[in-house]
Order: sequence, then C-alpha cells, then structure tokens
Amino acid sequence: MDEKEIFLTAEGLKKLELELEELKTVKRKEIAEKIKIARDFGDLSENSEYDEAKNEQAQIEEKIVKLDNMIANAKIIDEVELDTKTVNVGATVTLVQVESKKKLEYTIVGSAESNPLEGKISNESPVGKAILGKKKGNKVQVQLPNGNVVEYKIQNIKRN
Repeated sequence: MDEKEIFLTAEGLKKLELELEELKTVKRKEIAEKIKIARDFGDLSENSEYDEAKNEQAQIEEKIVKLDNMIANAKIIDEVELDTKTVNVGATVTLVQVESKKKLEYTIVGSAESNPLEGKISNESPVGKAILGKKKGNKVQVQLPNGNVVEYKIQNIKRN
C-alpha cells in the first residue's frame, strides 16, 4: 500500500523525530515498569492496573508506528525555493474575506503540522485546498464545514 506524502517543514520533521525518540526511549521504559508493577498485584484476569497499562502500551506502540510512517513518507518543504507567485505548501498567505473585508493570514502546512490557533492550516483543509495553486489577486470560494460559502481574495503570498 502506497502511503501518501506528508508535507513537513524542517522544524516539523525535527519535532516528529524528537517525539518518536521520546516514545521509544522514555515512554516504552515507563510503560514496561507499569506493567511489571501491575503484574505483581496478582491475578491478571481481574487486574485493572494491568489492563490499563497494556492498553497504554498498545497506544504508544500505535503512535510509534504512525510517527515512523510519517517520517518515512515526509516531503520536506524547502522554503528557500518556494515560489511566491502561486500558493504552495510552506507559503504564508494573506486572505481578505470579500464580504466583511476581514484579513486573515495563514501558513499552509501539511496535515501533521496544522494548528489553526497558530495560523497554520493544512493543505487538506477546505481553505488550504481552495487556495493551493492560486495567484495573488485570485478569488476563491470556500465551503465551510457548517455549509456556508465564504469568498476570499488572495492579497499576498510570501515565504515564511
């Protein structure tokens, strides 16, 4: 099965690698210790501490596999080579909502790094999809999750 490319900045890749290292070296040891202690409580069939520790172990292992796959399929966004004529992953875009004249600034990132509270939206989000490949001055219509349609004008495209 082909995995899809995961767009990441160099900083985003570093964060994922650090998180993966933490899970593999620290969290695995912590959970192994919890399981060992829970085993000492006796009968495993009625041992909620043991069950909880095993569930936590499964979640950590699942997260490790997910991070390994994301890192393996990472496509690093080279911000130096970023074209500011069109909207691409890695660009910071200033949008003006046509009706209200409200200005918004977003950096387009891969889904692994998106954080709307920090102004980072995914290239797979409704706004991200609508503006990818567009140029300064273009207008786009975006259907929001609530069903409303909002029109934006791309005012500026810049490197981060």
